[in-house]
Amino acid sequence: MDLPVLRDVVDIPRVWKRLERVETRLLEVTEATNPFLTEMSQHLIVAGGKRYRPLLTQVAAELGPSDGDGPVEAGVAVELVHTGSLYHDDVIDNADTRHGVASVNAKWNDTAAILGGDFLLAKASEVAAPLGTEAVALIANTYAVLCEGQVLELQLEHDLDHGPDDYFRVIAGKTASLIRTSARLGALTAGAPTEVIDAVSEWAWEIGLVFQITDDVLDLVASDEFLGKPAGSDIREGKFTLPVLNAINGPSGREIKTVLQSGPPHSQQVIDRIIELVHSGGYVDATLDDIMMRIARAEEAVASHVTGRLRTVFANLDQYLLARVAAAQIS
Repeated sequence: MDLPVLRDVVDIPRVWKRLERVETRLLEVTEATNPFLTEMSQHLIVAGGKRYRPLLTQVAAELGPSDGDGPVEAGVAVELVHTGSLYHDDVIDNADTRHGVASVNAKWNDTAAILGGDFLLAKASEVAAPLGTEAVALIANTYAVLCEGQVLELQLEHDLDHGPDDYFRVIAGKTASLIRTSARLGALTAGAPTEVIDAVSEWAWEIGLVFQITDDVLDLVASDEFLGKPAGSDIREGKFTLPVLNAINGPSGREIKTVLQSGPPHSQQVIDRIIELVHSGGYVDATLDDIMMRIARAEEAVASHVTGRLRTVFANLDQYLLARVAAAQIS
């Protein structure tokens, strides 16, 4: 986890105590009777990560009166869905690394990654079952929506004719849906009132979109060292994000299309030229304006339900995502 930063963002000790229990439970529930399956399924769990989704679950649980184990188990379930989906994503993308270690498909093979991902997704449902039928249905539906977003992204690869609407459909499915579910389950399992559950779900939906948009902007503004991979990787893979799509539909669109039609694969020179056109056309700045609008919308959704210290925490979580972009631009 990015502990130094996120501990400052969320300065509620009981949230972190629950998150520590999530970490323990992730290892407990992924212990299989077959030692090899245990090793595969725990590979990325042990590697770490920000645990952003279960963190949102624990923060949202502060909106309810219950202090039971429900939010911890909910946090485990959403992280298992997230990690299981990463196993499958790495097979699709033929990725070599994840969280600073070899991906499961690279360390073993694609079959191992698929089976390990399936095991994690099955365990997510098992963990969610005691939380009630609504929780189980929410987990199942979320993964179905995630798959739909991933399939649409696959269909749109290298397609120069789709626009921002399709982009938002992709990120809504593959990113925002699980982030919304993470917060919703936290409030639900903590016994929050229905109107509060709905409000935090709306907040998390906007934050989920912001999460992916900022990640996509980083691919255009950050250095290779900051990203841990070459800048412009999305373009190289034929995944055209919001600033690029807006540039394609702008005055530079003809040049961008002409350049992109020369591949794939695209040379680094081609990628650098597209990034230059996106920046010079103001499309990164326009995307940052869109991010600010969504953050304001998110904060408005929970404004009447969070007070005092908790209001600061929600605002900090909003700004944390934008700060990542600012840090990348400075570095």
